[in-house]
Amino acid sequence: MAELTTALTSLLDAARAGTEPKAADLHQVLAAPDHRLMEIVAAAAQLRHEHFGNKVKLNYLVNLKSGLCPEDCGYCSQRLGSKADILKYKWLSADDATSQASAGVQGGASRVCLVASGRGPTDKDVERVGETIAAIRRQNPNVEVCACLGLLKEGQAERLSQLGADAYNHNLNTSDDQYGEICSTHTYDDRIDTVNSARDAGLSPCSGLIAGMGETDEDLVSVVLRLRELNADSVPVNFLLPVKGTPLEGTWDLDPQRCLKILSMVRLAHPSTEVRLGAGREVHLRNLQAVALQVVNSIFLGDYLTTEGQGAKKDLELLSDAGMEPLEPVTFPESVEDNQPQASRDELVRPRKRGAGTSLAPNA
Repeated sequence: MAELTTALTSLLDAARAGTEPKAADLHQVLAAPDHRLMEIVAAAAQLRHEHFGNKVKLNYLVNLKSGLCPEDCGYCSQRLGSKADILKYKWLSADDATSQASAGVQGGASRVCLVASGRGPTDKDVERVGETIAAIRRQNPNVEVCACLGLLKEGQAERLSQLGADAYNHNLNTSDDQYGEICSTHTYDDRIDTVNSARDAGLSPCSGLIAGMGETDEDLVSVVLRLRELNADSVPVNFLLPVKGTPLEGTWDLDPQRCLKILSMVRLAHPSTEVRLGAGREVHLRNLQAVALQVVNSIFLGDYLTTEGQGAKKDLELLSDAGMEPLEPVTFPESVEDNQPQASRDELVRPRKRGAGTSLAPNA
């Protein structure tokens, strides 16, 4: 009992003093019994509200190119050899991508995240993304644009910055020790090099993790502290969606209490950083999503890359119920329909069949 209280006090003191959190204290948060959960959330919530008040940043994903990736990341439905029932398509046109992005902005998104499957972009791909950024900005001049195109080669981060990208996302996903179990086609250092390249080029570095892949508490603390070393401006925390047809199919290691401890641990280690609640929140947090908003200050609106998310209008209702407000005003298109939850967890992980790459209205 006393150990957790001491750890939380130590973490809050370190956060307010701007000093490094102790790994042992972060371990205490993850190892705490469930009946102490609200103490942990309350400590993390202090920092969230001190730095961000009741505001929530909304982010909208546009999958520019889906499926057929040559990398073998075990968590990914777009991976080499994936048998997942997902949408597969080549590059969206700039006009199609802009239409998708604008729907997200109407839904209140402050940032649009442009994502493409693959090991990394060619120089031609970078220019193509630049054309898309320009098209999006013509309709939405104030929106932030984050690119997520895989591993970057020399000069590509600088070029993306010149073309108008504000940020670059490349997640570490897990610890250095576990990474070889998750992927064999590139290394942990490759990922770190790309995050460093983005930051050095003046792009805001966005890098986070995926929980629920069989990692230990040591893995989680390790990756969170490594993200501090990288000075990530945004830290997305994703919870594994074990899509059928991937190596991690059927991996259901998370529950709402565990997810809230992980989110709180990330906030206590990154007190003034944008901590983003990413994929899997609907499936794993379920009725405790509103509690998570007391810890995080950013979420994805609507659908994810290859799976459907919660209905966008329900996302805004969630914010309102939690006493939160989006950073940007919301004007929903009338064509958007809310999702209805399915009976089982497996059915909740539904392949995306609307929005980018289809003729159906996007979920925004």
